[in-house]
Amino acid sequence: MIRHIRTSRNRDSTIPLINVVFLILVFFLIAGTIAPPLDPDLDLVNTADLEGREPPDALVLHQDGALSFRGRPIDAETFMANHDTGPVRIIPDRNASAPRLMEITSSLRRLGAASVFLVTEQALE
Repeated sequence: MIRHIRTSRNRDSTIPLINVVFLILVFFLIAGTIAPPLDPDLDLVNTADLEGREPPDALVLHQDGALSFRGRPIDAETFMANHDTGPVRIIPDRNASAPRLMEITSSLRRLGAASVFLVTEQALE
């Protein structure tokens, strides 16, 4: 009698991978619902129509690269001579050049600023 030798086929290993991905998906769906939703009767404050103002203790970097402090032109040396060695805040114009911003921040650090913070706009959209 002739024996017929069966060739064994390897099963695809994608089924366990699909199971793991499915379990991860279920985990994130459940974990995402742990935080309680906002009260449906709550009306959030709308600040779209408010006029933005810079903090009074911040340097403003204009588009042309000029600095101003409280509406008056100033340079980094004069600002640091009248400022303590604490943190300095800079509000750059959206169209101000990045090399000029880097030049000013390094100049402020060299003149004694402990740290330099950039003040930016944050949108909730």
